[in-house]
Amino acid sequence: MGKSSKSSKSKPSAEPESSTKADRKFEKKLQFYAKVRDTVASLTAKKAIKKKKLRSRQKKLKAYDLSSLSEFLPELKAPRQPNPTAEFKVNCKSRKKLILKEWKQLSTVLNHPAFQAEPLAAIRQHIESTQPVSDEKQKKKINKNGSKKKKGKTSTGHQSLDI
Repeated sequence: MGKSSKSSKSKPSAEPESSTKADRKFEKKLQFYAKVRDTVASLTAKKAIKKKKLRSRQKKLKAYDLSSLSEFLPELKAPRQPNPTAEFKVNCKSRKKLILKEWKQLSTVLNHPAFQAEPLAAIRQHIESTQPVSDEKQKKKINKNGSKKKKGKTSTGHQSLDI
């Protein structure tokens, strides 16, 4: 139906038709702006609700504030300082220094006469001298009564029985 009515109109009446198109466009714009206005209003309302909730949460937290009791508590020791290796930053310059230091250490070890004679024995001796003795190894070797544990002989063959 709409198509037949448009085709029946002549070209000289194109101006009133374009004004109606403009009116329709204008109406669409107004509807769009109304939607945008409603959306902005709803978002601001949501923000206000969130702010109220946040304020109430902060008030609740203030009720649990126990900082006033800190004066009655005993003083704690100063916190431990973190390891200097944790703060070590690796950049190009420090990496080069580290590589040079390790290279010198390696060449010193390789040229050491004890290492050249028996490499594994030298490494073992170095580890034993530098690493602390663990208490677990000592505890495993000693019984409850203080005597050393004896290892029993285990045989995989047949045992002879004397009858």
